[in-house]
Amino acid sequence: MIEVDRLTVSVPGWTLMDRVSFTLPAAKTLALVGASGSGKTTTALALLGEHPPGAHVTGRITVAGHHVTPGQPPPPGSVGFIPQHPSSALNPVLRIGTVLRQIAARHGTSVPDALRKARLPDDGSFLRRFPHQLSGGQQQRLVLAHTLLADPSVIVADEPTTGQDAITRAEVAAELSSLGIAVVLLSHDLNLVRELADQVVVLKDGRVVESGPAVLDTPRSEYAKALVSARFQAAETRMEPLPLLTIADLGTEVLREVNLDVARGERLAVVGRSGSGKTTLARCVAGLRAWTSGSIRLDGRPLPPSGRRSRADLARVQYVFQDARASFDPRRAVVEQIARTAVRLRGLTAPAAREDAFETLTSLGLSRETARRRPDRLSGGELQRAALARALLAHPDAMICDEITSGLDPITQAEVLGLLTDLDMTLIVISHDLPMAARIADRIAVVHEGRLIEHGPADQVLRNPSHPVTHALINPVEESSHAL
Repeated sequence: MIEVDRLTVSVPGWTLMDRVSFTLPAAKTLALVGASGSGKTTTALALLGEHPPGAHVTGRITVAGHHVTPGQPPPPGSVGFIPQHPSSALNPVLRIGTVLRQIAARHGTSVPDALRKARLPDDGSFLRRFPHQLSGGQQQRLVLAHTLLADPSVIVADEPTTGQDAITRAEVAAELSSLGIAVVLLSHDLNLVRELADQVVVLKDGRVVESGPAVLDTPRSEYAKALVSARFQAAETRMEPLPLLTIADLGTEVLREVNLDVARGERLAVVGRSGSGKTTLARCVAGLRAWTSGSIRLDGRPLPPSGRRSRADLARVQYVFQDARASFDPRRAVVEQIARTAVRLRGLTAPAAREDAFETLTSLGLSRETARRRPDRLSGGELQRAALARALLAHPDAMICDEITSGLDPITQAEVLGLLTDLDMTLIVISHDLPMAARIADRIAVVHEGRLIEHGPADQVLRNPSHPVTHALINPVEESSHAL
């Protein structure tokens, strides 16, 4: 179904891919793994006949019997692409049903069948929604439904479970494995790769360092061994008994009477399924979203809702977004954007803020040369460190980290989590990965359908969950099998 022979892609001064070769039979799954910047996405896009502007491409690519070149893509619909961030592929101004019917009319396929395979409802109320009214998991499934409507021979899935809860992840894995067509999977989730892949190709700096069916079980190269064995050791917490943040009876159109205290120096993990309300809760705390009832206090003093906080209040609670790349202006140097935080929230002069930014970035492992680049020249891991630096430049009392490691390879994830736990401040970590959260957090709060359904010490919640949803997040395969 796919044959790639010595694919080489270069731009002036940089070789992106260097003689990459692999084959994929029909109805099989091939996984491309490696760190951010290893060449996974460049390889995948080449299967669609797409390359970076000004790139020089050599080698041969054959997909479903068609020779693919930059000027000769595969036939329309034959290769489906599922991007890492589904919102980028969805039309924000058209209703879900309108787009689905347009695609189905072009390819002569059935909307209800595609929705059923993607495990989405096909009732009128769902089809009348807009994409922004869906959770991240629902958006990911909607993109899959779009892809299935084209009846493709090959699906390229770029991090299809990034930011998804454990139950949704298991369901996506089950769906991809049941499609019966060739799948090229790009993923940092090595457990997902183990479940789905018949063949694994490990990429590093644009080269294949190892490939085979059992790479993750018996890695031979030092790099593959490092990917498989990457771990982080959480630094000991310095929690004080007094609460820093007090959330009382908080309500929005999503949240229902949430009550929660966060101690000074504590690491609290807020977990739950996609659409459960955990990000809404975090954004209320950070002053990025208004609430309709209840209150949030910082050191006993009420915090105003969104749009009414002073610069001092904004500085004290900082937010690090899930998609670091989307949170930076692509046209400006990274260091200039980070320095702006110290100018706006701490009143520093531009030169002093810039020097402070350089020092903070250096402490997080980014050189001055890297910091002077624009965001598109940094890897995902480097941008995540830059996002942390931007928040730290405000000198906050509390920092909220929203799924900040979900799109990172295991090595970079361990490095970022190590940096995070070394920080001497209150942390609220939003995560879909409950076992990972338990390793980093002192306490875990589980949110479901806008309510706080369980919270307590991390080891206690993980060992003895009291709510069925918490149990399902810990044992997603079991839950997914019941759903099937």
